[in-house]
Amino acid sequence: MTFSELKLTRQFLNAIKDAGYTEPSPIQIKAIPPLRSGQDVIGIAQTGTGKTAAFLLPLLQNLKYAQHNDPRALILAPTKELALQIHQEALKFAAYTDLRILALYGGIGPKTQIEKLKTGCDLVICTPGRFIELYSHGHIQTKHIKQLVLDEADRMMDMGFMPQLRQIQEIIPNKRQNMLFSATFPARVERLADEFLLWPTRIEVTPQSTPVETVRQMKLELPNLRTKIAFIEWWITHHLNDKRLLIFTRKKEEAENLARYLQRSFDFEIRTIHSNKGQNSRINAMDDFRSGLVKVLVSTDVASRGIDVPETEMVINASVPRDPHEYVHRIGRTGRAFRDGTALTLNDPAERYALERIETLVGGPLEEITAPESLEEFETPKYERQIQAREIDGELRKRDPNYKGAFHEKKKKGSKGKSSRSKRKPRK
Repeated sequence: MTFSELKLTRQFLNAIKDAGYTEPSPIQIKAIPPLRSGQDVIGIAQTGTGKTAAFLLPLLQNLKYAQHNDPRALILAPTKELALQIHQEALKFAAYTDLRILALYGGIGPKTQIEKLKTGCDLVICTPGRFIELYSHGHIQTKHIKQLVLDEADRMMDMGFMPQLRQIQEIIPNKRQNMLFSATFPARVERLADEFLLWPTRIEVTPQSTPVETVRQMKLELPNLRTKIAFIEWWITHHLNDKRLLIFTRKKEEAENLARYLQRSFDFEIRTIHSNKGQNSRINAMDDFRSGLVKVLVSTDVASRGIDVPETEMVINASVPRDPHEYVHRIGRTGRAFRDGTALTLNDPAERYALERIETLVGGPLEEITAPESLEEFETPKYERQIQAREIDGELRKRDPNYKGAFHEKKKKGSKGKSSRSKRKPRK
């Protein structure tokens, strides 16, 4: 099938051609026709399979041209990075129209965004918090909104946005077209769909939480963090060349420490993005990674949904995510736009349980590789051994409520001594 067979108008076909798309992806083939006809749609597809274009193209075509000063369509995204990514795609597809498209997000002052709203817009792409903030101060009028998109709905649930989403539902018109797109569809997202969508058409192009087929998934067990860092240094030295490497950690402190370690070994710049980074810093890091000026980027899960750089050939999980669905989103940063990609998960002994949950979710074991012979293996320091032991205890307690743990047996003070101890006679 071609894009013209999806009955998109000429200005959008020209924009698609300029963007380098040659044929629609499965999610686009299935989602565009019902969305063009005004149906509510639930779209479930993996990251990197064209979900953004699947809802943007019919939405923009239904808007047609600029009207009024107030927005007529609203897209909600969980993070600033994702809102900016959608904004860039929307501008690309609307290049041959006069549609006005704004991205609204927190982390920066609202003054510039308010000024842009005053000039008029047709589509706003927002994080939930910034939308409510601008609406509550009278800067957004909602009476003309006829289309609502909830993108990365599972991530919005993970980030606790349900109260804001319900508040937004109260302030936008009831008569509207609703679209919900997600890479996974757990029970909490299903409840969200029940609240927001009316008789939706459900489209699922791949089984839930199945990673993109173009990604080769591997695992490597290493004893501790220092050995993991040594392996990453080895991989960069021997394999990076002109490729781009994205490294994920669980915590922002881990991201900063890892980047500092790596920076000591290499003369090119290594950047980080996480929730403590300023908005401009995160945007600049993403732009430089996208352009190739930065080849190694270290990120936490907070940014995993907003990184759309098709040239990313390798993802390394320096730590295993505790939520297996996050694994799917992490590795979805590579193998995008039908390119080949590689994802390697480094795991220590305490992380094998989280890795087992991931393998259950994706439907099979990851490909196991061995460390290079030249890799130096460091001894696990005492504090890290204790952390690992506590994590293992926690996992085993979840599996067996009667499990008491490795730390429960404390040396009993000799009860024998107590029994043989003579009782003092009371003083006369």
